[in-house]
Amino acid sequence: MAIYTLADTHLSQTVNKPMDVFGSRWDNYTQKIIDGWRSVVKDGDTVVMPGDISWGISLDEAAEDMRLIDSLPGRKLIGKGNHDYWWTGVSKMERWLADIGVTTVGFLYNNAYAVEDMNICGCRGWYVDRNNNPKGVDYAKIIAREAVRLELSLSAADRLNESSDIKRENVVFMHFPPYFINYRCTELIDVMHRHGVTLCFYGHIHGVYDIPQVTEDEGIEYVLISGDYLDFTPQLVN
Repeated sequence: MAIYTLADTHLSQTVNKPMDVFGSRWDNYTQKIIDGWRSVVKDGDTVVMPGDISWGISLDEAAEDMRLIDSLPGRKLIGKGNHDYWWTGVSKMERWLADIGVTTVGFLYNNAYAVEDMNICGCRGWYVDRNNNPKGVDYAKIIAREAVRLELSLSAADRLNESSDIKRENVVFMHFPPYFINYRCTELIDVMHRHGVTLCFYGHIHGVYDIPQVTEDEGIEYVLISGDYLDFTPQLVN
């Protein structure tokens, strides 16, 4: 079965949060997501969604968006983005999914999933440009925490390999880019190097369509997968 990825769906079925400020690609984007998804993803496939899933600010507000995701083909592995205000503890979210009848969604958070020939790993990350860090936010503290979360995820992946006859590739999915234009988040990149990562997908970037789709640095490829960049069609990973 295939592995796909798509970040930044920014669903807002119960929240009035227009996205057309980022350009005309966002016109009727919910239907574009549905159509693009169904054009490539089949039952049995897996779709990794690293963040900014829903504009809901509570579980109740995000419920309809999660039901929509659940209605689409495949299993979905969801990571956290900076706008996922509905996100709470994983155990609570798992109970919530069961309560609202969602059965095809799992959470990528301090863990890893063995899927086909890959271990799906990741964390949220943080703003890569230290000088544009949001005011009042301790950049070093957040980066250190995200580095720990990525270490936990990749260590979980290594344990999956140790307990299996199949040695899968560790592939990282983040919401924020760890490497973008002239900015590198050394703390997160160092973690990836320690675990032999050569492929990293990221989202968060909107309204910029003329940058290279893949940037390579020190043996790691970085691939932008924001919804509007991909015209809302999940990208094949494997």
